[in-house]
Amino acid sequence: MEEVIGIIMAAGKGTRMKTEKAKCVHKVYGKEMVKRVVDIAKEAGINDIITVVGHKREQVQEVLKDSVKYAYQEELLGTGDTVKQALPLLKGKKGKVVILCGDVPILRPSTLRNLIKKSIDNKEYATILTAIYENPTGYGRIIRDIGGNVKSIVEEKDADEDQILINEINAGVYCFDIEELALAIQKINNNNAQKEYYLTDVIKIMNEKGLKTGAVIVDDNTEILGVNDRVQLELVTQVLKIRINTELMEKGVTIEDINSTYIYDDVEIGTDTVIHPNTTIKSGVKIGKNCEIGPNSYIREACNIADNVKIGSFVEIKKATIGKGTKVPHLTYMGDCEIGENTNIGCGTITCNYDGKNKHRTVIGDNAFIGSNVNFIAPVNIGNKTIIAAGSTITEDVPDNALAIGRERQINKENRNK
Repeated sequence: MEEVIGIIMAAGKGTRMKTEKAKCVHKVYGKEMVKRVVDIAKEAGINDIITVVGHKREQVQEVLKDSVKYAYQEELLGTGDTVKQALPLLKGKKGKVVILCGDVPILRPSTLRNLIKKSIDNKEYATILTAIYENPTGYGRIIRDIGGNVKSIVEEKDADEDQILINEINAGVYCFDIEELALAIQKINNNNAQKEYYLTDVIKIMNEKGLKTGAVIVDDNTEILGVNDRVQLELVTQVLKIRINTELMEKGVTIEDINSTYIYDDVEIGTDTVIHPNTTIKSGVKIGKNCEIGPNSYIREACNIADNVKIGSFVEIKKATIGKGTKVPHLTYMGDCEIGENTNIGCGTITCNYDGKNKHRTVIGDNAFIGSNVNFIAPVNIGNKTIIAAGSTITEDVPDNALAIGRERQINKENRNK
């Protein structure tokens, strides 16, 4: 396969966001937009990535660190000028370069792979991702010739009366031949309504040179949604949330209320598991088959939950491994812990994992019964087949087959009002 390099445009100010942050570092579903775009590119097979930064560039660089190379755009003179700043890093390279926007964060990697494949297979010098919109207001229009080939892209403010009626729009994602892009971008000018250097003018320049150009129409228009303000930020977040929930249901997970259930990226859930309403499951969590989760539960990072586990209402779990058949029914916090198989955790139980400076682990064995309102002062190890009396505060290890009681003797003082 030809070498494929990525360029991510992330230099904009994002004035409509009303923010002191760089626009592209605002988070969509827990992850910065520009980080999402980098991850999309890498999942599509693009590992050599250049990010063009400008306004508040240090914030973008803090997010991406050394996962990408950087080019700098000092003045915002248009997308053509943005890409031009990355050209020195393409010197001597051959193959394809994919152009992405740092504020279009929910493109599917499979869509990007299809774009690259078509460009290579059809020997196209420019391949554009497009979409069909009933109302294309605000987007550049795709101009095709009588044979259906892409001739040019016309920005809406520069479109004539006929072009304004075209409903195929430019999605802002491109795959170019590296060498021809470098030549064409030197020829663009700012003779347009915006007085900017449009990257889209490269298409017309390539066509005038007789170079083959083409397009891929995206199947799902929500993939190309961009973020220019906080309303659009929320819209993109909701689209991604529903997409993730839908994909899980298609794989055999029951989600009772798709709108109130928040399941983040990279979560694995086994078949026949039921997720009750108002449940949040953060990125990287693994949940087995036939589990019951929620309602109103919060499963945080680094959790691994085996098959047939019940996580009940108002339970928070963090950095926990929970064994097969274990129950954590309700009103419980289990953080930095390992719980064995077929163990029951009583209502109101918590692992006291933080001493003010460091986090510590609690380990609970198989077939244990933990009474209600137990406090485990970590680090502590609880053996197999143990019983912990309700209301206990456990500060020492408990051996296998033991009953542990850690509470003060009850004292009743009569006539307390005298």
